[in-house]
Amino acid sequence: MLLTKESFFSMFRFVALLWQENTSRLSEIDSRFGDGDHGVTIAKMAALILSHLNERQNESAKDFIESLGSGCMEVAGGSVGPLYGILLEGLAGPLSEDDTEINAATLKAMFSSARSALFEITKARVGDKTLMDVLIPATEAAENAPDDVSSILRAAAAAALQGLRETENQVAKFGRARNYGEKTLGTPDVGAVSTALLFKGFQRGIEERVH
Repeated sequence: MLLTKESFFSMFRFVALLWQENTSRLSEIDSRFGDGDHGVTIAKMAALILSHLNERQNESAKDFIESLGSGCMEVAGGSVGPLYGILLEGLAGPLSEDDTEINAATLKAMFSSARSALFEITKARVGDKTLMDVLIPATEAAENAPDDVSSILRAAAAAALQGLRETENQVAKFGRARNYGEKTLGTPDVGAVSTALLFKGFQRGIEERVH
């Protein structure tokens, strides 16, 4: 199976829809140890995705992601916008302007490139209670999955969910939440939640088109 342009757009549409559905939940989680605006920022990025989907249907996948990444960088609301902007720009790295379909090898390279892009700007790793607790295992699962687009997205989404669950048993080491120490035990990292939704959206976007 190859990712067509239509399937690719479907993936991002489902990300936007899942983000919109969970904005209140995200802000509630963020309000415990942060500014409480994570959901608001995610809602802005969801609206940005939907706007791009309506206005940029004729663009290549590479141009679409890069434009979306640049837009996220400009979204007001703490560090989450720039973080997702860099993640998206990394995702676009392996693509060329001429790519009309994305194969399994390229998809794996896209996830690996997104991880590398964030490695360049943060020292957070697995166990630090950040979105990296989702991104890193999801990328590793994608890399180790069979060379099939559906299998890659399914493996990444499952690993993302497991990574998210594990943040509940971690003490925050980054951001404002680190000031609360062991009080953060029992609460998932909000960035991990929204990133797990990203991978879930990618998977659902493909499943809906197949079924």
